[in-house]
Amino acid sequence: MRFDDDAGLDTSAVKDVRGGRVPGGRATVGGGLVGVIVLLLGLFLGVGPENLGLSSGGDESMASSSDQAQVAETCRTGRDANTRDDCRMVAVVNSVQDFWRQEFPRRSARYSDAQTVFFTQRVGTACGSATSAVGPFYCPGDHKVYLDLGFFQELRTTFGSSGGPFAQAYVVAHEYGHHVQNLMGTLKRSQDGRMGADSNAVKVELQADCYAGVWARQATSTPDRSTGRPLITELTDADVRDGLDAAAAVGDDRIQERFQGRVTPESWTHGSARQRQGWFSEGFRTGDMARCNTFR
Repeated sequence: MRFDDDAGLDTSAVKDVRGGRVPGGRATVGGGLVGVIVLLLGLFLGVGPENLGLSSGGDESMASSSDQAQVAETCRTGRDANTRDDCRMVAVVNSVQDFWRQEFPRRSARYSDAQTVFFTQRVGTACGSATSAVGPFYCPGDHKVYLDLGFFQELRTTFGSSGGPFAQAYVVAHEYGHHVQNLMGTLKRSQDGRMGADSNAVKVELQADCYAGVWARQATSTPDRSTGRPLITELTDADVRDGLDAAAAVGDDRIQERFQGRVTPESWTHGSARQRQGWFSEGFRTGDMARCNTFR
């Protein structure tokens, strides 16, 4: 995956609070998708909610001005995105939102931007306070994606993904898929508390995978706002394989087999490796979000 060297990056889409501090609080499980993610990690990684640092409060992150300016100072162009992980994520956020910003009007709808927050260790959100152990997540309460860049190392070492730049991009595009669902009113269907292979929680996650595939299909043809040319200039078959490998690595069956030695479909919340790959592939093959109806 390569970006246009001369394209300007919109760093306003990313808030960088790496190195910031979040006030402490009593650890309890947050609601909605955050609670689902915590439950997933609790089941598969052997930790409980009290160890993940979620609190019911909405404390705001605190960071110095130098922390806030880090991305703005270093991530200026596509050339930076081709050499730095954090700048790559800024570019992916730009590309994903450029696509959805143009796609929604075609369906007589309006897309509202969502900011991505880079953090380390702990962060406060409208869904509660969370630690890095939660992994990347979307909070519908404040319409933000939260990401500790250290997760991408975990994706390789803990979850067994082959890694690669597009594996990282897949993760970000999946979280923005949840933002799309939130805008469309489908995200709330995952909040009925049910788990299992046929649950709405799984269907919501698979749809977000499909939406990530739809963006990937259109990424090299979506014009960037700064140049009018596509921000992503190259997406190879090898890149797509990295994305599919990442999707499989975080399948419920793969995680259960790796961490508890057995597969229990009744506790699934995200779908199997095969399902996740299949729905990403459906989105990538068709480039049509209408084909992402996992609720049928």
